[in-house]
Amino acid sequence: MSFFDDEPDEPTRVTRPARPRRPAPRGGGTAAAPRPDVVAKRRIGFFAVLAVVALLLIFLFKSCASSRHKTALKNYNRDVASVIQSSDDQVSKQLFDVLGGGGQAADVQVAVQQVRIVAEEDAKRARALSPPGDTETKAAQRDLELALDLRAEGVRKIADQITKALSNQPSAVAAINTITGQMQAFLASDVIYSQRVAPLIRQALDRNGIGDQTIAGSKFLPSIGWLDPGQVGDKLNPDAGVSSGAKAGQPRPGTHGHGLVSVTAGSVTLQPGTIVNRVPATAPLPVDVTFANQGQNDETNVTVSVKVTGGPKNISVKKRLNQTKAGTNATVTLQLSTVPPRGTSATMTVAVAPVPGEKKTDNNTQHYTILFTG
Repeated sequence: MSFFDDEPDEPTRVTRPARPRRPAPRGGGTAAAPRPDVVAKRRIGFFAVLAVVALLLIFLFKSCASSRHKTALKNYNRDVASVIQSSDDQVSKQLFDVLGGGGQAADVQVAVQQVRIVAEEDAKRARALSPPGDTETKAAQRDLELALDLRAEGVRKIADQITKALSNQPSAVAAINTITGQMQAFLASDVIYSQRVAPLIRQALDRNGIGDQTIAGSKFLPSIGWLDPGQVGDKLNPDAGVSSGAKAGQPRPGTHGHGLVSVTAGSVTLQPGTIVNRVPATAPLPVDVTFANQGQNDETNVTVSVKVTGGPKNISVKKRLNQTKAGTNATVTLQLSTVPPRGTSATMTVAVAPVPGEKKTDNNTQHYTILFTG
């Protein structure tokens, strides 16, 4: 055993890495915390930046919303103008051109029905509009719908009454009065639009700083003359008994009446009096009667008659002409379904019935001597 074997074992030492030392603050000593006033200033600056950002975002949002709202107002004003222009041009103008044009009854009826369809479509378009959220435009929308509904309803009622108004029946007077009553609805629609709709839209535009817009005007009723039943009667059916120039049932001022011009039986132009006119005994026999409106007024419901006497039996036929124009000739053809036998001498009487207000009637009737030949 060696010397070293007798020595006790020493514990094994483990060497640990030394911890790095914190750098000492300049000037010596330990690091100090920020002062409270510095922290407060930093916080104030941070929140100030947040506030500025928030304000910018709010301003940007409001700016976009304002721009969208202004665009919506302009679009609404444009849509209202489109509807009201159609109402004036496609409904009012067409309707009153037809009512005052003196056309054939069937044509007037068809035209009024077509106008009714357009009026109802305009009212439907008005109800479909979406006004912006302004108080003014919401009120304007309600009044716009009312105005267009009044127009559509008025045209519909006129369409319902126009056939009676143009007829020769006693009911024509009541129909003309009903049509005149609808003119009040048209006038009301004009007042509603001019006093409510247009000013309210203008207020909304002005309040939002929109000054480059034009507000559409509207005049559905052409003149207040259409509020007078007499004037409406003059235009639709002068002889219905509703006239601006006379009381109901009385003729209008000015001269009235007709005078015979010529009569043709078959191909033979008849001579009046005792001159013998040879007419083929062939049935049916057309008799063409030409007469003149010699008065200052148009006439309606003009009755023309042909009567043959002196044969085995009397033969007569009548025909009514709806209207004759003042100062012009009219021709109506009457068919004799039977004629006297060959060799019969007879008298043919042709007459145009007097109209209300006619004073001279000696030229309304003429007699012809007829010999019916083979």
